Amino acid sequence: MNKLIGFIFFAQFITYSVCAQIAGSNTMITYTDRSPHIAQISNNQLVLITGTTYSFTVDTPEDKGLISTQATVEELMNEITSTDGSKQRYQITDKIGVLKTTGLINGGDRLKVTANDGKTTKEYAIVLKRMALSGKLTLVQKQITQNTNQIITLFYTAGQRSSDASVRFHLPPGIEPNLENTSVNVIGRGFVKLSELSKQSIGRVGSLYSYAQVGTAAITKSIHGTAITLNHLDFRPANGADIILKINNVNLKTLGNLTFTATYTTSQPNVLSSAGTGNEVTVLKVTKTISDFIRVVDRSLAYQETPNTYTSVNFKWPVVNDAKNIQLQASTNNGKTWSAIAAVIDAKIGKAKVSNLKPNILYSFRLLVKDGEKKGYSNEAQFYTGKMDVKKFGVNADDQFDDTQKINEALAYLNKIGGGTLAFTKGTYLVKTVHLQTNVYLFIDKDATIKAIKGADAPERTWFSDKKYRSGLSPTAVGPYADPENYMTKQDVGHHYFRNTMFFGERLDNVKIIGNGRITGDGNLVNGDNVMNNAADNRADKMFTLKLCTNLEIGGLAKKEDLWYDPAKDEPYYIAKDGSKDFNTENMLNIDRAGHFALLATGTDSINVHNTYFGKNNTSNVRDIYDFMQCNEVTVTNIYCKVSSDDIVKPGSDCSLGFTRPARNYKVRNIIGDTNCNLFQIGSETADDIMDVCVDNIYVLGANKAGFSISTNDGAHIKNIHLNCGHTGIIHSRSQMLRTTTPFFISISNRGRVLGADVGKYNFTDNGEKHSELLVKNINIGTVENIIINGVDIAEVYGGSSYGDATNRWKAYNGKQRKASPIIAGYKLPDPATVDGGLDFKLPNGQHTGYIKNISFADVNILVKGGNDVSDTLQTPPELGVGQYNVSNLKTQPSYGLWARHVMGLTVKKSSFNYEKRDSRYVIFLDDVIGAQLSDLKMVKPIDNPTLIGQKNASQIKIDNIVYYDDENGKNPKQHK
Repeated sequence: MNKLIGFIFFAQFITYSVCAQIAGSNTMITYTDRSPHIAQISNNQLVLITGTTYSFTVDTPEDKGLISTQATVEELMNEITSTDGSKQRYQITDKIGVLKTTGLINGGDRLKVTANDGKTTKEYAIVLKRMALSGKLTLVQKQITQNTNQIITLFYTAGQRSSDASVRFHLPPGIEPNLENTSVNVIGRGFVKLSELSKQSIGRVGSLYSYAQVGTAAITKSIHGTAITLNHLDFRPANGADIILKINNVNLKTLGNLTFTATYTTSQPNVLSSAGTGNEVTVLKVTKTISDFIRVVDRSLAYQETPNTYTSVNFKWPVVNDAKNIQLQASTNNGKTWSAIAAVIDAKIGKAKVSNLKPNILYSFRLLVKDGEKKGYSNEAQFYTGKMDVKKFGVNADDQFDDTQKINEALAYLNKIGGGTLAFTKGTYLVKTVHLQTNVYLFIDKDATIKAIKGADAPERTWFSDKKYRSGLSPTAVGPYADPENYMTKQDVGHHYFRNTMFFGERLDNVKIIGNGRITGDGNLVNGDNVMNNAADNRADKMFTLKLCTNLEIGGLAKKEDLWYDPAKDEPYYIAKDGSKDFNTENMLNIDRAGHFALLATGTDSINVHNTYFGKNNTSNVRDIYDFMQCNEVTVTNIYCKVSSDDIVKPGSDCSLGFTRPARNYKVRNIIGDTNCNLFQIGSETADDIMDVCVDNIYVLGANKAGFSISTNDGAHIKNIHLNCGHTGIIHSRSQMLRTTTPFFISISNRGRVLGADVGKYNFTDNGEKHSELLVKNINIGTVENIIINGVDIAEVYGGSSYGDATNRWKAYNGKQRKASPIIAGYKLPDPATVDGGLDFKLPNGQHTGYIKNISFADVNILVKGGNDVSDTLQTPPELGVGQYNVSNLKTQPSYGLWARHVMGLTVKKSSFNYEKRDSRYVIFLDDVIGAQLSDLKMVKPIDNPTLIGQKNASQIKIDNIVYYDDENGKNPKQHK
């Protein structure tokens, strides 16, 4: 057995042996790390909390969410422990002495504690008190060095959910917070100074949302310390820590222990306050010696292994002016013996570096300050010099037994020692839900497979129910709007449950899943919207779920070369330096059968996904590949997807966190794939703004919706989207689009699925066709602007994805598949005169039409299938109403080359339009287009349609240097006049 793991097991054995030898008469109890039901423990009394809260599982009927918080026997047994670590036995009896092994604990019951000697006993009278369940308060640092400038960080999570909650922190004397030096992060919304909390954005909401502020802050001081009170907080969403409080520039002068306390008060369903005891109390120790010596972890977003990656390490500590003659010491036997180790030390800035460490050893490090006021040893920091093989933790990897628990133990261990890399070596690992950890990397070797099995973590409990509305949205579905506060009805079910997944992380930092092995859902990740109707052990529908995290990398072994596609071999290849094709893709991470999402990243920033091959081993059970909801600073590179049933790369923004946040700064490069949906899509969830997205080099093998799609449906502002502008690097090839229902679908609808939205049902006529639909009354129509599309060759324009057909890679066009023109479609509300009873509302900004603005096409060549009759020039596609954001909703377009409606500022230049079979529609049709410049174009005009460019309510149209051919490309070229 590995020496490290052997030592761990030995240490555990010693611990239990010591426990058994402790004088066995102790009957005193205390709180465990998680004791939400205990308000107070005294010498002979145990005060337990009782009250009510709203809490829904996925199976809870809509009217049964109000539950009691009274503890059960099983819960209490997990919330108490001995004060000295010795073993104890517990029994609960009722007031007449009858033993209780299950059920609720009532007032008058008694807890009998039997000491380890089996003879000494003690009884605690149990009293119930109406209070809020106890929360949990923790400090990032447990110790701090005296007379050093520090940041104190507190994490606090309330014991139960509530709207309009308040939190009160009591800080000890010596810590001097103020509105400027203290910042707060409320339910993951992001840090702001206390002085700015009342002005922090609440996200994009409608007028029926009850909050106008994230919260308010106040500070009061006394001789006993300082209180920070935060009021009017929405604690209905559960996103990990409810409050993170950072106090800057803390310099503590007095040695000893400092006590911090937090309490909270609910408003619903009752006004209740927590006890401020147990886990709502935490202690900070102020030491004379250096006690915050830490290892510096590499947080780069691109894993690059070098000879020094695991043999050198960096440290830092707070600058202490009175520390003299500092030495770094190391131990390779868990601190039994120590010796000085060669290091580059800069005491003036508190940094040290050690190189040339021996591989595959657990090192412990500490500082020795030989002289000065800080004389003595620092705390210890640890580093394992290599990839730690997960099998050393007892993992089987034999494709027979569930390895989840031991893998999670290994991840937790690496996190505890400050981070590290966990290696999955040759074998097949069966997992339910792997709990990712901050600063811990998963490295999957080439011959390793991680495989999902049934029984992943259950979907989380929630304040709201989504049972009535869980998927889909028709133009008359009122479910998403019935409760304007219910954030769980504003997106499809897969987006707002996070824990039913193969890999889960929440509020983590610096996570990597890398290597060239395989990860498969193996048919045990569900890809349907009715997932919650399944048996309890079959509700996992995601592979990787990262919620409100930072610094995430998923991908294969890094390669600088660009990935591209060879149609003859139907395989991706890397473009070698000499321009040749390198078909060796063994560096890529292989993923298949990923369920509804391969990656659902929500509210996660700084992401790098790269070099992944989807579907090499199996192409079933897969839907969305990379979904980025409310994410910022995202890089996606070298992705090949053999086939999927939904979008391959998808930035969006929903309400699943209980609030919205804008997203920006995406760099997407070398995306190749076949999909039943869109290769690249912004939307359809667009509750908040998305901007500054740059995409270069896409190869669409098939798309039953669009190759490149931008849809704002919920009021968001989509801005600055560039395709093939070279912002991610050199454009190495012309982008290709084949077998797409439409190559481009750029649209606006007014679905308005945001908090506080209000709708009404209206009967109206749209271009002679009667509609009975919902209209959103208080959410502005979204905007799309500044779209640049360059350098794309398009052919085979029909829905020709190979999804769903295992026998044919691609089925040739037979006239039955869907096809549509390239589309740019803004949105206009019905004119009041066409609405039965008139239109009785105005949107907040007074706008009636949402225009797509400033869109440019250059060097785009389009060859469509054609075959439409001249009568189709009379087609008038309907407006995209609530729930209508698909190409099919627009039916047939009156032009074959480009159809644009509700557009301001359209440029099309240096492009060509052609068909395989005569298409008698217009080449381009402009409907309510204001300001268009069409120049340097080549077109094929059907001989049975005298009009090249159709116009309706169009103005300021400039046409220059357009050459057209009669019926066939190159035949009778003529200059358009």
